Amino acid sequence: MINQTLRAHYFQHVPFEGPAAIKDWLNQHNYQVSSSHFYSDWQLPKVEDIDLLVVMGGPMSINDEVQYRWLVAEKQFIREMIAAGKPILGICLGAQLIASAMGARVYVNTQKEIGWWPVTAVAADSAVFDFPPSLTVFHWHGETFDLPDGAQLLASSAACTNQAFQLGHNVIGLQFHLESTQSSVEAIIEHCRDELQPARWVQTEQKMLAELMEFTTANHQTLHQILNYLTKA
Repeated sequence: MINQTLRAHYFQHVPFEGPAAIKDWLNQHNYQVSSSHFYSDWQLPKVEDIDLLVVMGGPMSINDEVQYRWLVAEKQFIREMIAAGKPILGICLGAQLIASAMGARVYVNTQKEIGWWPVTAVAADSAVFDFPPSLTVFHWHGETFDLPDGAQLLASSAACTNQAFQLGHNVIGLQFHLESTQSSVEAIIEHCRDELQPARWVQTEQKMLAELMEFTTANHQTLHQILNYLTKA
């Protein structure tokens, strides 16, 4: 799908969680890329001007609307994009924002999941993305979500049941970070190191960095497949 006029927009919530490897795919497919940085001065685009929306992660909760007033506007924009049938990919907090925007509950999980842990595909029909049977992906989350009405579960893990879902033909939410690179993982460790308390599903920063190169190639391949699927590229 090569078209100079295609426009992608991403929502970024903190300076250290940007699109990372997603930018590579956007560049390869000649997208014009714009963004809203909610930690700084921000504006929302017009729904009709956007061909693809990517909603990134962040350490805040989507329930913190009093502290982060922009969450209200962001959820409303997500609802409008879905109503317009536009493609959306949500990453971690982004997946939770999609779920919340569509009326599902987001809440604290029974345990945090941080580091490289496998997710397993859930049996699905041919109408949804064909998630790999098993994929070791990068996690950094302490909350989870219920599935929005009409959504189909794509993947689960031992620590968290709802890891990936699809809503309709154009919306996919991922609780994990397929876009991770060396610099993006180092950045989240630097800014969120206080969360690395010993627990069953929490790796040390040394182990996270040591395993990074083993898993990122397969992660990026799946990321590209998802973006191709959403945009029919």
